[in-house]
Amino acid sequence: MTDTASMTDVAAAEITTAEASAALIKSAYDAFSRGDIQSVFAVFAEDIFWHVPGRGPLSGDYRGHAEVLGFFEHFMGLSGGTFRLHIDEVFAKRDRVVVLCTESAQRAGQTWSSPQVHVWTVKDGRAIAFWEYEGDQQGDDEFWLCLP
Repeated sequence: MTDTASMTDVAAAEITTAEASAALIKSAYDAFSRGDIQSVFAVFAEDIFWHVPGRGPLSGDYRGHAEVLGFFEHFMGLSGGTFRLHIDEVFAKRDRVVVLCTESAQRAGQTWSSPQVHVWTVKDGRAIAFWEYEGDQQGDDEFWLCLP
């Protein structure tokens, strides 16, 4: 096999891995939008690491299904079930998936909408890590901190 053929095979494998990773993560967002939390968690590794930046009531590191489920329940409770997420773009390379999205919710008479970047790591067909980068950290913290 030539070096060119070998590089082509590696590039094709990386594209296939990226496409599979992107499809996996998209399926979790689709399930979330339907309220199918069981299918969302089927995408997550049992020991998934979940990071939310900031100083608000949702900020912190969550590990494993139970803690991430608690996080989901917390933001849905704070928003009275109004939290929504819209995917704008999905990019993938190897085991990394980047989702540009817009999150929105209502709380205490306020309406909030913010661009977000979600960065996922996929290993062996499961999401093992999630990092959120907020478009307006201060605004996000203030919204989730406001009292009902």
